[in-house]
Amino acid sequence: MTPRELIDTADVPGGEPLRLFRRGSDHMIVLERNELMNSRMSGSEEALAVMTVERLGGAKAPHLLIGGYGMGFTLRAALGVLGKDAAVTVAELVPKIIDWAKGPMVDLTAGCLDDPRVAVEIDDVGAVIRRGRATYDAILLDVDNGPDGLTRAGNDGLYGMRGLEAARMALKPGGILAVWSAAPDPRFARRMREADFAVDEVGVRARQNGKGPRHVIWFGVRR
Repeated sequence: MTPRELIDTADVPGGEPLRLFRRGSDHMIVLERNELMNSRMSGSEEALAVMTVERLGGAKAPHLLIGGYGMGFTLRAALGVLGKDAAVTVAELVPKIIDWAKGPMVDLTAGCLDDPRVAVEIDDVGAVIRRGRATYDAILLDVDNGPDGLTRAGNDGLYGMRGLEAARMALKPGGILAVWSAAPDPRFARRMREADFAVDEVGVRARQNGKGPRHVIWFGVRR
């Protein structure tokens, strides 16, 4: 087997560093012993975007907030199904993630960060959400392996009642909060409902071919 090659390390405010590895043409982003992302498994992250846009039902000039960039799977998928009048804000806390997208993973990025519909904010997505007031048609969260603040303890605030209320206020009426997770979490689904979202929980596979681990996406519609 081809060994993994460490390409770079990125500091995470309030968390442990991220490491970018390469094995052949594949890339992996790793936190301690947890592989957060792998360029061979993008199916559920792409589904996060495609299924959210489908649920928007042809909204005119939709504005999406994606937190964070990761390997860009969700952003590229969103751009592929959105019209020319759409706007996508990407909130990414770790500047090196964007550096990696423009450097060692530039082929994977495929120019998505240069799309005129895209604006990148180097900021905590929670802070971006809190600044919003009926701003977004959809908020897509894939900043952890689930609603437990794995990447950094501060992310726990996204998934508690205060974080969910901030997301609801940042959404337009009928807007969608979509949250990706590596595993089910009945308590989080219950919190979403208590925060006055109409919740649909969907299971999706990690790989584009319908194989691989089964992940979860919650779609919460602001009532």
